Amino acid sequence: MSNEPKALGKIALQQKTVSSSAEDAAAMLEALRALSERYGVPGLDLRQVAIALGGLDLLPREIATRHGVLPVLVQDERIFLAMANPEDKRVIDELEFVTGKRVFPYVAEPKALAAVIDQAYELRLRGEAYYLGPSVPQDVLAKLGLAAPPSPQAQPESLVPPRMQPPPSGKAATSFIEGDFAGGSELSTVTAVPVAVTEPRSKTSNEPKTILVVDDEDDIRRLLKRVLSDRGYRVIEADRGTVALRLVKEQTPDLIVLDAMLPEMHGFEICRRIKGSEKYGQIPIVMISAVYRGWRFAEDLKQNHGVDAYVEKPFRITEVTKAIDGVLAARAGEPPPDRERISAEAEKALQTGIAAYQAGDLDGAIGHLKRGSTLDPLAYRLHYHLGLLYGKKGQVYEAIQALETAVEINGKHFAALKNLAVLYQKAGFKLKAVELWERALANAPDDATKHGIREHLLSLF
Repeated sequence: MSNEPKALGKIALQQKTVSSSAEDAAAMLEALRALSERYGVPGLDLRQVAIALGGLDLLPREIATRHGVLPVLVQDERIFLAMANPEDKRVIDELEFVTGKRVFPYVAEPKALAAVIDQAYELRLRGEAYYLGPSVPQDVLAKLGLAAPPSPQAQPESLVPPRMQPPPSGKAATSFIEGDFAGGSELSTVTAVPVAVTEPRSKTSNEPKTILVVDDEDDIRRLLKRVLSDRGYRVIEADRGTVALRLVKEQTPDLIVLDAMLPEMHGFEICRRIKGSEKYGQIPIVMISAVYRGWRFAEDLKQNHGVDAYVEKPFRITEVTKAIDGVLAARAGEPPPDRERISAEAEKALQTGIAAYQAGDLDGAIGHLKRGSTLDPLAYRLHYHLGLLYGKKGQVYEAIQALETAVEINGKHFAALKNLAVLYQKAGFKLKAVELWERALANAPDDATKHGIREHLLSLF
């Protein structure tokens, strides 16, 4: 009992570091804007968030403190994560690994975040349900039936699910980009992917099994290819996630050997896309990685990601071949999915979605396209048009995610690159916008468009 006033005093003192004078608040917001632009992700003003503390159970306090991360909202299959360094992909990968949920990073001011992490976990230990920042908006409190605290010093306690701050506003977009974002013309016509796409190769019953080996280490790929080829398998290779997804679409392998840590797109994301689809979900995956440590368990890979077997690095080659042989033997005799039917259903979902959009049913259109992307997650046009629809609805972050997926599948499509640049610029992420405008410039269809993009890029500096 004697220690309780001291503990409360400590929490109150920490709360003061988050709630400061008007001048300090303005300086913090300016710093937050700079961090947001630097990392290309939305900034989170911790003074205005309210956090349901049950979400902290997803992340051990030691990990949160060490890496400067805090789950501020857990919603369905998504986790919104406040981070001191949003480029720390290992933390994001690990959290997606252990939860099976998609993580959306936000950047927070590091000192303020450290203070809130301490407070939030202390309150969770005391059985509190919520953490409340000192400036949580009244509409959030009213929605949850809660009253505002008298002051941060008098009541350093908790409250509510968080309110995500909108990204900082950037330079106003010019007429060059305003006129054609999410316009009807690009939704009214379903165009083919503007690059050559190899049709999935047909297989005969006597053909050897095809194994796709995905690893960014050349030595490991060469070793696995040599050993598996000697065992009678046909081996194809990818050194990164985007290449792997293209090969899945074009070659439809019988099994994938997948490293968890890859450039551009981590193995967990590749696994999520493949296993979450009707068209490719039956392809077995053997994951290899050195990330299996501490609070992660191999069983989570099977339950949350659908991985069929897991081999930890460094591995013995016999461990990999045993896992491959075992998985293929267990799948022997299973009928393959009717991929032509699934492709037809995905195409129908796209057409139905576009028809719904043209009829004014925006939510219905989004629903059809989301269903189509579940059927075939590697169908570029579904993600592209879904991104345009989200943008039309004003759901900027969802639009960015959908168009990023489209660009990962087809990185040379000008319209996707252009609209993604528009979104990043509208959200205030100048550096990301410049990067996408430069990529759009390299794929622009004519000289007049290239000139317009160059002029626009100059206006951003």
